[in-house]
Amino acid sequence: MADVPYTPAWQQKHTGVKPEMVIQVAREFAQNADQTHGKSMVIVGAALNHWYHMDMSYRGIINMLMLCGCIGQSGGGWCHYVGQEKLRPQTGWAPLAFAGDWVRPSRQMNGTSFFYAHTSQWRHEKLGINEILCPTADGKMANMSLIDYNAKAERMGWLPSTPQLTTNPLDITRAAKAAGKDAIPFAVDSLKNGTLDMSCNDPDNPKNFPRNMFVWRSNILGSSGKGHEYFLKYLLGTQNAVMGNEEDCIKPTEITVRPAVEGKLDLLVVLDFRMSTTCLYGDIVLPTATWYEKDDLNTSDMHPFIHPLSEAVQPLWQAKSDWEIYKGFAKKISEIGKDYLGVQQDLVLTPLMHDTPQELGQPFDPRDWKKGECEPVPGKTMPAMTVVERDYGAIYDKFTSIGPLLEKVGNGGKGISWKTGHEVDVLRGLNHTVTEGAGKGQPKLNTAIDAAEMILTLAPETNGHVAVKAWDALSKITGIDHTHLALPREHDSIRFRDVQAQPRKIISSPTWSGLESEEVSYNAGYTNVHELIPWRTITGRQQFYQDHQWMRAFGEGLCVFKPHVDLKTTQAILGKKSNGNHELVLNFITPHQKWGIHSTYSDNLRMLTLSRGGPHVWVSEVDAKKAGIVDNDWIEVFNVNGTLTARAVVSQRVPEGMTLMYHAQEKIVNVPGAETSGKRGGIHNSVTRAVTKPTHMIGGYAQLSWGFNYYGTVGANRDEFVIVRKMKKVDWMDQPAGEDK
Repeated sequence: MADVPYTPAWQQKHTGVKPEMVIQVAREFAQNADQTHGKSMVIVGAALNHWYHMDMSYRGIINMLMLCGCIGQSGGGWCHYVGQEKLRPQTGWAPLAFAGDWVRPSRQMNGTSFFYAHTSQWRHEKLGINEILCPTADGKMANMSLIDYNAKAERMGWLPSTPQLTTNPLDITRAAKAAGKDAIPFAVDSLKNGTLDMSCNDPDNPKNFPRNMFVWRSNILGSSGKGHEYFLKYLLGTQNAVMGNEEDCIKPTEITVRPAVEGKLDLLVVLDFRMSTTCLYGDIVLPTATWYEKDDLNTSDMHPFIHPLSEAVQPLWQAKSDWEIYKGFAKKISEIGKDYLGVQQDLVLTPLMHDTPQELGQPFDPRDWKKGECEPVPGKTMPAMTVVERDYGAIYDKFTSIGPLLEKVGNGGKGISWKTGHEVDVLRGLNHTVTEGAGKGQPKLNTAIDAAEMILTLAPETNGHVAVKAWDALSKITGIDHTHLALPREHDSIRFRDVQAQPRKIISSPTWSGLESEEVSYNAGYTNVHELIPWRTITGRQQFYQDHQWMRAFGEGLCVFKPHVDLKTTQAILGKKSNGNHELVLNFITPHQKWGIHSTYSDNLRMLTLSRGGPHVWVSEVDAKKAGIVDNDWIEVFNVNGTLTARAVVSQRVPEGMTLMYHAQEKIVNVPGAETSGKRGGIHNSVTRAVTKPTHMIGGYAQLSWGFNYYGTVGANRDEFVIVRKMKKVDWMDQPAGEDK
């Protein structure tokens, strides 16, 4: 077979898979799909999501399924098994989580862009746009850096911003009132004439620093945050092992670059039930109730049941449930805010949201208002703007009651809406009503069970009446009656006490494209195919080609193979901090936690006993032999991003050229000092850094539009390389702080 690009023979040098095997699998997959009417399935896990060009891999799989007619077929199609990332009863949870019953819209942010900017990881960027840009693209696009693209996307309304404006939005509405103008035209004019700017254009201006951070049950400084050492250096301003020099990195051209600042946060509050790595760095740690000490709901998009958490025993010592802790925050902030802030008008910016008319705001070649290419039009060429009222003295009243907007405006999701007055009345009977304050006459949200009942009552997945209303709302759009999908369960209403007695299966809803049925397997896209519901794309059909300007510029209009990117993190330090032992350069990957419970409890005694009693990194037998490493040796793994220390697990299961460290191993058990930094070793994210991709920033193009936990930038880390070597001296650094060795 000829070695021609994109042929089975050509792919072998990239994948190691024999071309004959590729041809055999392709033919058998397609033949099976043909003979079974689409019952060929691909089950994909999280690994692909960790490579820089993850979307190309995903599109390749989806394209194969589309070509074979497998999408939306029972027993076939796409099975995306990647973590418990989405809630089943979304439309019941969202108004509770974001206070959509009291005020709309809410401020939201995508974490990758936020932390890429505010941990100053952009300062250490070495991936040039010219390396990933299509040769036929406009040459000017190559002059921008990744942070430039992110800032451009934010100001054009493609991505959300936090903070949003360099001037406090409460001050903007006051200034507009003093000038006798409406706040939105006033803000647009100010942005246009330069007296007001978006924060994304000047990330290291002290006005734009994130000052307070509340971490709720997230181990952002442990399992989650790619670029751990940058978090420590720039966000917290504490001891770190960043070994790169930003002078050697790419300089942005479209944002203001100021001298680097270390320690942007003033306050870090952590709410957790275990002493995680993040807790160690917190200014305040609030002990919360664990699984059997509180009432809560547990759901995911991968499981068709609603599961309860029930308070079997009361929280120990000072611990409280999450609900009670945040209720306490609301009460104290209301007491302080009533006199200090009172009632204010707030200017809120939101991106061109997915599943709204704004998602078609810039479908063709977009223009940048800041460069004078078009006029700044909120909700079309820039973020949408809304003035909302904030009553800082009524935060507690609103937290503990269901607001009036659900009756006045209704509820909904995925571009459809329905009335919810009946459900709010049901909640008045279940939860009783508030007798005074801002929520007078409204249903109570006093306890966690009250909150759970709100979710269950409002969501079509747990309330048959709402499911029928939701399908009816969609029917009015498509012109086809879809209510038959929920009518058999119209009178099912799942209560919290019901799921305490027995987990209950959810009801089919238009929030999801699969059906909950005893007759067909759950399958994404099933209702699109069998109910003739248009796809959520710019064409309304399954789509191979995407003609957005940036997609074309980066050569991704159609799905093509993209090799891994070179993050350039080893060469500058290779051999520069030698301890005399041989140094290996290996590809570094972080599979899902193996000796833990999901991403927690890796420091549990049972889990430590099953593993090596602390951090461990796997290497191949071939690579270990080259470096003189034997099983259970202490090794150091490092690059310019940082360093970590761990035991070596030498295994024939690991391919040559690769090393792996199961993620979410905590920094708090059996971690000796690192020879390169002279500080205690780090964690798996110490040698990673968030690297963004411009095509993930696209907005205003139907399916390529930002939505909460839906579409946006992603931090990749599997393209990373590290240096691995045997440690010469294992220093436990157990002398008192500040004492010389």
